[in-house]
This record gives sequence, structure tokens and C-alpha cells, in this order.
Amino acid sequence: MGNLVALGLARYEARVYLALIRRESYTAAEVAREADVPRQRVYDVLDALVRRRLANAHPGRVATYSAVAPELAVARLVALQRESLERLERASDTLAASLQPLWADGRRHSDPLDYVEVLRDPTVIAERFADIQRQARHELLSFCKPPFVAPAENAEGMTAARRLHRAGGTVRAIYSSGALEDAGMLANVRSFAEAGEEARFTADLPLKLVIADASLVLCDMPDPVAGGDSTTALVIEHPALAACLRLAFFTVWESAATAPEPREALRS
Repeated sequence: MGNLVALGLARYEARVYLALIRRESYTAAEVAREADVPRQRVYDVLDALVRRRLANAHPGRVATYSAVAPELAVARLVALQRESLERLERASDTLAASLQPLWADGRRHSDPLDYVEVLRDPTVIAERFADIQRQARHELLSFCKPPFVAPAENAEGMTAARRLHRAGGTVRAIYSSGALEDAGMLANVRSFAEAGEEARFTADLPLKLVIADASLVLCDMPDPVAGGDSTTALVIEHPALAACLRLAFFTVWESAATAPEPREALRS
């Protein structure tokens, strides 16, 4: 029965046809019992088989029905499927032709700022920061200042630092000098140094910033009205902007202090 259904018959139609081929002819009531099809449905099913030329109706005091030979029935079902497929192909060609101009026109129009993401939820910002670290291929440059949205241990950043360092890439971070006064933060900086990050310190940083592979920028934009607790992060994929911000990073890097020795940090 499954093959008949695959060739386009409904389940009841397949059952009735398989019942009809078992003997020369049946009345509607007989074939309903034989095929286990509801009596109220069997007439519609038999009419459908007759229309498809898979069964013949024999008028009389009580009408009877018989199946056409299986080889003819299968050939007719295949022909119907082929006709249906040809109609679909013609319709699909017409549809594709009508949609093509719209698709081509859409390729000529783009959002002028589709390379900019605006993020406000701290959780989303942290997730996007983790993505950028995971996807960096040869360089990560950072301005690091509190408050931090990533977890203190920043496992993604640690993994990225090790990976880039092993591959000969560059991982550099400039921390605001307040990190020297926070024992936990300083320990975290040293962990990153062991992973391959180069760190320097400066008195103040204008904002938090990440530049990945000289093409992608993540920066925070503190809300001047709402205050320091409210921030908006921008993710901008723009090599020219990234190149300008790299120049700014290396300008600060040249004047920033190197990390202190452990005893110096403790005394401070």
C-alpha cells in the first residue's frame, strides 16, 4: 500500500484498489468491508478511482466495481505524477522569473549602517565580547577599565590569548592604573600575562575598547545623561575605523607603563 500512496493515492483509495484486485468485482458495500473503509466514504473513494481510470463501474440493479490491471494502473499513476511534476516545473520557472528582478533589486539596496550593532543589555554585550574573542585570528587589542561586563576570569579571553600567542599573534591590553590597587584584578592580569597577553598601565582610559584583527571594533559609549551605570556598546565592522583606533591604541601603548613586579605591586 505504501508504494501506491507514494504514487499519489490517498490511503483509502489504496486500500480499495488493493481490495478490488482480489476478485472480479465488488459492490460498494462489499468492497467497504473488504478494504475496511467506512461505508459513508466508500462511494467517494470508488468515484475517485474511476475518474483516475484505476477502476471501472458496472451499472446494474446493484452497481459493481472492478479494478483495472495493475500494470495499467501503475502506468497511469506514474503518468499523473509526471504531469503534476511538469506543471510544478512550469510554475516554478514562472515564479523564479517573477522573483528574480526583486532579488536583484534587493542586492542593490542595503542598510547604510548594517555594519554597526547597537547593544544595551549587559548580558548581550558580554556574549558578543566572548564571540569576538573566540573569532579573533591574529590580533586582539584592548583598553580595559571597570566596570567589566565579562566574568572576572574571562575564560574566553584566556583561551583566545593562549591560542593567538601559540599561533604567533598579538594580544595586548592597556589597563587603567586602578587595576594596580585591586589585588584580584592584578592577579587576573598576571594570569593573562601567563597566557600570552602583553599588558601596560596608564592613569586613565577614555573608554573600554576592543579591536580584533584590525577590522572589528567593540567599544562602550557611557550615557552622559543616565550616568556611569548605563552604557551602550557599539560593535562596528569597519577596517578604516579599526585602523584609526589602532593608531590611538598604539599611541597610548607607547606612553603606558609596563606591569610592575609582584612585590612592587603589593607595596603600592
